[in-house]
Amino acid sequence: MESSVQTNGMNGDSGVKCPIVYISRVDCFSACHRLHSPKLSDEENKETFGKCNNPNGHGHNYKVEVTLRGPVNPVTGMVFNLTDLKQYIADAIMSVLDHKNIDKDVPYFKDVVSTTENVAVFIWDSMVKRLPSGMLYEIKIHE
Repeated sequence: MESSVQTNGMNGDSGVKCPIVYISRVDCFSACHRLHSPKLSDEENKETFGKCNNPNGHGHNYKVEVTLRGPVNPVTGMVFNLTDLKQYIADAIMSVLDHKNIDKDVPYFKDVVSTTENVAVFIWDSMVKRLPSGMLYEIKIHE
């Protein structure tokens, strides 16, 4: 887990500056995919995606960072319970993507090219549903 602090928020009506803290949790998953767009011809796909358009696909070991942003709760001392965040990551990311063929096993990618960018969007959409409004700050993926 990683954390950082920024003091730009105000604490309610008191006018007292409230630190905004960023907490990140990192996890890893392995998955395979093929970069192929049904909107492109086979030749355009080969030209655009190169060896990543291999009909048999290819695999990656992905590292994903989920970063939350918010004030520290004065009672709990936390922005968010990391045990809960770990479970949300397991449910939204690991169980869905780890050791899967992204294109064939994840319905979202039926009509969406499984680029790293789109995997990040998929993870964002999956995580934002589980977290309090405005808390999810960033999804970062290392391929």
